[in-house]
Amino acid sequence: MRLNKYISHHTKYSRREADKLIESGEVTLGRNVIKDFAYEVQESDIISIKGKPIKKRTELTMIVYNKPKGVLVTKKDDRGRTTVYHKLPGKFRHFTPVGRLDYASEGLLILTDSPAVAQALMESELERTYNIKIDKPLSKEMINAMENGLILDDARAGAHEKSTITSMEFAPFVHYEIRKEGNNFTKLRVTIAEGKNRELRRFFAHFGANILDLKRVAFGGIELNNLPTDKTRFFSRKEYDDVHKFMKKFRQEKNKTRSQHKE
Repeated sequence: MRLNKYISHHTKYSRREADKLIESGEVTLGRNVIKDFAYEVQESDIISIKGKPIKKRTELTMIVYNKPKGVLVTKKDDRGRTTVYHKLPGKFRHFTPVGRLDYASEGLLILTDSPAVAQALMESELERTYNIKIDKPLSKEMINAMENGLILDDARAGAHEKSTITSMEFAPFVHYEIRKEGNNFTKLRVTIAEGKNRELRRFFAHFGANILDLKRVAFGGIELNNLPTDKTRFFSRKEYDDVHKFMKKFRQEKNKTRSQHKE
C-alpha cells in the first residue's frame, strides 16, 4: 500500500493531509525521514508520525449508508457539490466506498475501512439489485437484451459527459420484475452481477429510454430494508461473517491464479 494511502487508512488523517505530513518531514520509516509519497509500505515497516508509531487497524468495520440523490460518491468535487463525506459522521471520513452511485441515484452504498475489501467487493460478481423507473413502456427489444445480454460498440448514450468509456458489453440480467406499467413509464426491479460505469443508464439509453429514478436496494445479500435516507448502520454479525467467508474464498482464488501463472 502506498505511503499516503497507508497513513489515511490507519489514522485520522486524510490522504491530502498525509501528503502534507510527508512533505514536511514529519513521517519516518524506522528512524529515517521518508518523503517518497509512492513508497510501498511493507508488512514489517514501522511508520511513525511526529515520532509516534502508527497503530495498524486490524478489525474490519463496514457500514451501510442510504445515499440521497444529489450527493456525489467522491472525496472532493471541483465544483463544490455535496459529497457523501460531507454527509457522513466524521469517524467514517477515511472509509472507502464499494463502487459508486451517481449524482442522480440513491440507495444502498457500502463503505469500509479496508481498501482491500472494498476493491474485492467492487470487482466481484455479487448481485446488485435496483428499483428503477424508465420513461417508456418496456419493449420486446429491451426484454430480449435483459434476458440475453447486449454488446454495444457505442455505449455513450446515458454516460457521464466526461466518461472515456465508449463501448460496453452487458451480461444477461440475473433477474427482472415489472412492478408497474403506464403509457409513458415502467417501474422495474432488476438484478445484475456487474458494477460497470452507469451500466443501467447506458443499457436503457440504447433503447431511447431515460432512467427517471434509480435506487440500489441490495448488494451481495446486504439489504437496505428500512434504513432512512441519509442514515448509516453497521453490518450485522451475519453480514460480517458473510464478508469474511467471501474474502477467504477471494484470497484462495487469487493465490490459485498466481500459482498457475508461475507454472
